[in-house]
Amino acid sequence: MKKILITLVIVTSLIACKSSDKKAVANTTPLTQEEKDKASNDTANFTTIQWLDSTTMDLGKLKKDNKIELTFRFKNSGTKNLIIENVSAQCGCTIPEKPEKPFAPGEEGVIKASFNGSGSGSITKQIYVVANTAPTKDHTLTFRGEIIQ
Repeated sequence: MKKILITLVIVTSLIACKSSDKKAVANTTPLTQEEKDKASNDTANFTTIQWLDSTTMDLGKLKKDNKIELTFRFKNSGTKNLIIENVSAQCGCTIPEKPEKPFAPGEEGVIKASFNGSGSGSITKQIYVVANTAPTKDHTLTFRGEIIQ
């Protein structure tokens, strides 16, 4: 009886270990440069991205020199980890933040940026996102508004 009970515990433990290996776990640690390079160049590691909000924001009337915080939400809609390789802005008045961690399939994330409110009149600014995505690696996020005194 003891042998049967011990065997049952061992088999159950092995089955539990195997099933937990299959679950996708979000990685919270930044990738090494080698891992980033592999993901960006190996098409087998490409995934898809879904922008949860519009990629274009109309901010309406903006007060001159008021700092504006922007967020563009996305979801990894593919089957491989989504790696944001680079985030840049059209000009120095917009400072984007690049997420450093990879996003597991189904996981959501945010591209954040701040605009310093400089300029006058009608403005249109772009933020450029490069990721390991297909059919294109390049994504453009746009915001516009009218700066008033």
